[in-house]
Amino acid sequence: MAASGAGRAVRIGLFTTCVGDTMFPDAVRATATVLARLGHEVVVPRVQGCCGQMHMNAGYPRDALPLAQRFVEVFGAFDAVVAPSSSCVGAVRELYPQLLGIDDPVIERTQELSEFLVHRLGVEDVGATFPHRVTYHPTCHSLRVTRVGDAPLRLLRNVRGLDLVELPRATECCGFGGTFSIKNADTSSAILSDKCGAITSTRAEFCTALDGSCLMQIGGGLSRRAAPARVVHLAEILASR
Repeated sequence: MAASGAGRAVRIGLFTTCVGDTMFPDAVRATATVLARLGHEVVVPRVQGCCGQMHMNAGYPRDALPLAQRFVEVFGAFDAVVAPSSSCVGAVRELYPQLLGIDDPVIERTQELSEFLVHRLGVEDVGATFPHRVTYHPTCHSLRVTRVGDAPLRLLRNVRGLDLVELPRATECCGFGGTFSIKNADTSSAILSDKCGAITSTRAEFCTALDGSCLMQIGGGLSRRAAPARVVHLAEILASR
């Protein structure tokens, strides 16, 4: 039996993120599906936009300020804000107070999906079934910024039929790093090559992670080397029946 939504229903604002909107809409839909199945109200505000992470990382905090202000205004009325991205959640929680001087309760209420399920709701089994061999890549932001810990692994271990295999040198970067992959393309490609080699060595059918940006990077690398493994967002696994 899958765990319940643990306690009263929560009104959740779904933060879709730019990468989610443009590259991984299935992960966004899957996030909504998982949360709704647990009995929570999921709302997708239509007026949401970029969190401003790209601007801040590129050295333009002044341009990021109105985006941060809009985020706080749009999501301020929800019990929780959940996103299928530790990167964007990390930007909200870590960069808003430090760089923009914005201190609002909504910042602490913003969480990545796996940490929300495990640490906020106390749910480790969402009733998912995914009969495939899977390896998990812990992204840099999930390790060092949002610090989700083993929440994704605890969820994956409760997915029926899933064969979870350990990824060698798992905590090493995939080489994306936003503009790093553009400004330092050769270094990024070398890092990616190591990551793809590690994934291939597991003989996994799928590599999963919490961040669409990293999955985009890894997926491109696996495709170019004609590797059998594919990428899939954690939310899509959790939504599978």
